Amino acid sequence: MDLGLTDRVYVITGATRGLGFATAAQLLGEGAKVVISGRTEKAAEEAAARLGAETGTEGKALGVAADNADQQTPARLIGAARDGFGRFDGILISVGGPPAGVSADAVTDEQWQSAFDSVFLGAVRLARAASGELEQGGTIGFVLSGSVHEPIPGLTLSNGLRPGLAGFAKTLANELGPRGIRVLGLAPGRIATERMQYLDSTSGDADAARERNSSAIPLRRYGTPEEFGRTAAFALSPAASYLTGVMLPVDGGARHGF
Repeated sequence: MDLGLTDRVYVITGATRGLGFATAAQLLGEGAKVVISGRTEKAAEEAAARLGAETGTEGKALGVAADNADQQTPARLIGAARDGFGRFDGILISVGGPPAGVSADAVTDEQWQSAFDSVFLGAVRLARAASGELEQGGTIGFVLSGSVHEPIPGLTLSNGLRPGLAGFAKTLANELGPRGIRVLGLAPGRIATERMQYLDSTSGDADAARERNSSAIPLRRYGTPEEFGRTAAFALSPAASYLTGVMLPVDGGARHGF
């Protein structure tokens, strides 16, 4: 199936590794061009070069240093897409993972404020800026997590903020739908990334945690970043033109609700 991605241009935040990097690789493989962001110029540029080398698409990935919490980031990233590739067709906002292992009554005001600025408000700013720049056929995607449906033990900050982003995304989908712009969320479950390795390690025995968690997934294994990337590339593409306002689980069947 042709996803219709040839020469389309997407911004992907936090894409120097993990799910964002895997999504960028899939988009490039389908003929798109990407602007990826990282916390430092060096990391972003090296990731862009690696993407080009691994997918045989040199020159079609541009790395930009950007922090989601910075108010100037949306304009910089969208401007980089237009200046570098001449158009802007969509954005995948990876909101990152706030610190784990802190109980609800132990999270400080400062931790809440920091997480809110980067995880919630930064994502809202990016989506708001994108909504003003996109034309019919554009797409805004959020990388969230299964916590939008059900709290995850040990992830107090994520449990508090991500469901709010899901609600914002669904509201934006309703408002932008008449303009032909789609908005959706991707809710990865246990995908084998560095972040998941870190979360497993907080149990004290990462291998035992992975075995225990895998046994609760119908497919009996963690997903791969590439599996997530393929799903995300489809969701962002014109091939998914009637998909909007949803929080799409990418979790091997771990979510049991409809």
